[in-house]
Amino acid sequence: MQEAFGVTLTHQEINGHTFRVREGTITLPQELSGQVVAVLGLDNRPQAKPHFRPSIIAKSENISYNPNQVAALYNFPAGATATGQTIGLIELGGGFAQSDITAYFQALNLPVPNVVAVSVDGGTNSPGDPNGADGEVMLDIEVSAAVAPGANIAVYFAPNTDQGFIDAISTAVHDTTNTPSVISISWGGPESTWTAQSTAALDAACQAAAAVGVTITVAAGDNGSTDGVSDGANHVDFPASSPHVLACGGTELVGSGSTITSEVVWNELASDEGATGGGVSDLFPLPTWQQNQNVPAPTASGGGRGVPDVAGNADPSTGYNIQVDGETAVIGGTSAVAPLWAGLIALANAKNGDDAGFVNPALYSNPAAFNDITSGNNGAFSAGPGWDACTGLGSPIGTDIVAALAPQPPSDAPQPPTNC
Repeated sequence: MQEAFGVTLTHQEINGHTFRVREGTITLPQELSGQVVAVLGLDNRPQAKPHFRPSIIAKSENISYNPNQVAALYNFPAGATATGQTIGLIELGGGFAQSDITAYFQALNLPVPNVVAVSVDGGTNSPGDPNGADGEVMLDIEVSAAVAPGANIAVYFAPNTDQGFIDAISTAVHDTTNTPSVISISWGGPESTWTAQSTAALDAACQAAAAVGVTITVAAGDNGSTDGVSDGANHVDFPASSPHVLACGGTELVGSGSTITSEVVWNELASDEGATGGGVSDLFPLPTWQQNQNVPAPTASGGGRGVPDVAGNADPSTGYNIQVDGETAVIGGTSAVAPLWAGLIALANAKNGDDAGFVNPALYSNPAAFNDITSGNNGAFSAGPGWDACTGLGSPIGTDIVAALAPQPPSDAPQPPTNC
């Protein structure tokens, strides 16, 4: 492999584990120039982190919700189901136990979802650590299925490498057995930690999803405007920054029943409980559907895509009640927002009788379908009227989102007569 691609492969120990590391620039024969997007698998270091945050600091004002309570606050269609829809979840570690799923949904008096595990590149459903990736897996399953009753859940387990991540998305997009109409991703990392070839390959997989009518929702990150990078600059998370996905930021939500009393940008950096990611991509240019949204100027000439697109409850101090490995926990993070939006889109697909596919243009054309978040910041960026680099367009008004995603008749379709 070293000779074939002109690189050096070494073994390095990172956090007590040994990984294969590629050094040097990959070279290819001239006749393959322009034909190969990426050469993956030479480096098997972990590529992404899960974007969930357990509630670790007890405060007198802390509250928590069941996912269906959050759905009610966001006016998801009452009594609606997602029967016939499948939600795909990408997981790069951890696992689930059916006993937890059954107990959780029975306690909520909701239908127990049909959950299947799909192995990608040798990844397996491997539960066992409630403080590790199991929390991510269970958060994704329980939030998405609770807000979209009747939906099937397909969980794609892959190794936490760039190749595993990309293959998991491609497998889910082209899965003719489970046929997910929406895929939720709660894993990612700062754009600066990805190689150009891995970024291109993963973005191509997301573009393929858009082409075949599959929606992808992605967590925008949990470390504020720096995305946890200590270089003094602002960074956005990838794959949330891909222009072919719906990037999901976070808020702090307070309310009861169907009434929201307060909703601001999630920022608990002062208490080490994270903050929503958001900012401007250094890699992807401003999409057409974000024009006239006052997206801040990029710091790199090739950038411009604003992150996130939408938002939802993510603060651990207003987090979600979850069951994982026989234990109950309160978990937040933008990891909760991606499956929340995936569940809403599954409801819309079932209600509208058609898969929404790439939703960004329709959502940006319907700003009134959102609760506009105008208070708070994620570090460098502040919320304000309209789109902002903390909460995007805002949190969902569920019934209005469903209407916004309904199929539109062609512009030249005959119009019904009007009575004079």
